[in-house]
Amino acid sequence: MQKLDPYINVDPGTMSPYQHGEVYVLDDGSETDLDLGHYERFTHSPLTRQSNYTTGQIYLKVIEKERRGEFLGQTVQVIPHITNEIKRCIAKLADDEVDVVITEIGGTVGDIESQPFLEAIRQFALDVGKENCLYIHLTLIPYLKAAAELKTKPTQHSVGLLRQIGIQPDVLICRTERALPASDREKIALFCNVPVRAVIEERDKDFSIYEVPLSLVENGLDELIVKKLGLNAKSLELDDWRELLHRLRNPDTEISIAVVGKYAEHKDAYKSIYEAIDHAGIEHHAQIRVGRILSEDIQREGPERLLSGYDGILVPGGFGERGVEGKVDAIRWARQRKIPFLGICLGMQCAVIEFARNVVGLAGANSTEFEKDTPYPVVCLLDEQQNITEKGGTMRLGAQVADLAPDSRAAECYGSAQVQERHRHRYEFNNQYRKQFEAHGMTFSGTSKQGSLVEVVELPEHPWFVAVQYHPEFKSKPTQPHPLFSGFVQAAVRRNSRDSMVESGS
Repeated sequence: MQKLDPYINVDPGTMSPYQHGEVYVLDDGSETDLDLGHYERFTHSPLTRQSNYTTGQIYLKVIEKERRGEFLGQTVQVIPHITNEIKRCIAKLADDEVDVVITEIGGTVGDIESQPFLEAIRQFALDVGKENCLYIHLTLIPYLKAAAELKTKPTQHSVGLLRQIGIQPDVLICRTERALPASDREKIALFCNVPVRAVIEERDKDFSIYEVPLSLVENGLDELIVKKLGLNAKSLELDDWRELLHRLRNPDTEISIAVVGKYAEHKDAYKSIYEAIDHAGIEHHAQIRVGRILSEDIQREGPERLLSGYDGILVPGGFGERGVEGKVDAIRWARQRKIPFLGICLGMQCAVIEFARNVVGLAGANSTEFEKDTPYPVVCLLDEQQNITEKGGTMRLGAQVADLAPDSRAAECYGSAQVQERHRHRYEFNNQYRKQFEAHGMTFSGTSKQGSLVEVVELPEHPWFVAVQYHPEFKSKPTQPHPLFSGFVQAAVRRNSRDSMVESGS
């Protein structure tokens, strides 16, 4: 699977979460569009840096070739040089082990920045043969409440633009708030030059995004694709997906988890976090009410007002000083009140800062990211980051091996003494303070392969307090929840059950 993004950034790594949502990291360390998270959650497709290309990457490659003289004096142009590079990026995924390459083009038909990509895929069908290429166009059918009707004209115009440049969609997937009447499907088919059966209704899901695959199957999309591409496909097996939805619809209990983040009001900034929480809830038959709480609000109003009543507290990653003290306050609340806690990346670093100040007695302890002259730099810059000046693609990135202490909660969750998880950070726990922390009850239950970097910290005396330097959320799937999220949610369910028993007088 592959995503082609029309923005000029080389990758999303330097983009604001408010503009683009989370940066999704792959095993090979590539920083990619958040849509690749959907690819991994919904499929078993192996993803690499070849699964995400931007306009910036495409033009950079062409310019580098021009500088090396590879074009032998030619005038370098969008056609054929840029479009050829785009086609090369698509073709890179094709090998003897691959049956189908699915390439998504971001943006909207008619956007200036998307035109080279559309021209490239027009040419691609000629290169590989039209019988080997299938165009699926995702389009919007808006509903006008004032007129109480669906409008097909935007879809007609969108397809018209595609046809003008030589692309005839084979299938139209129509996003809509309301059911698409047969008359509207027939109108779309007529004006867009596709069979009626290839006009697929995809209504917004009120319950769960995980309903989408089943509704696409009910509308025959799988059969259309198999027939068009001449695939020798096995019968579709979706029993595990139906079981997943059954669990979602029939929870045994309801719990609440607070996610205390710097970008909490922007859901896509922590997209994989929220999905991983849901996955663990499915496993434990629990409906989870997630409170998205801005860490700056906790800093202003205090944790008691905003965090009382939650069964678990999760503090995710982020960059920069804003809102950090609110995260520290939230972690102190979770530690002192024995509330299940999971810290991720910056969440782990804030847990270390909180413990240093309030348990070890290192007043003013901080990270050098936020306070260069802190008297107790319990979090500091990685050695490998000391001389780096460029921002893009220079952090500690991708899958790294960690060893887990045998009797730790982390090892219990994973059922293994060694794990491989994805990273995205520049700062680490300062090993000079390790003995002081251990003397006060914090254990370093996970370390890098050489033992030099702290990967997991725990408080054994706490019901469930685990913080990790890596990003476990990137490996969670609806049918295979991440072990740490599973353990965290299970602890929250237990706490909720105990509180319920106390309230009922049992």
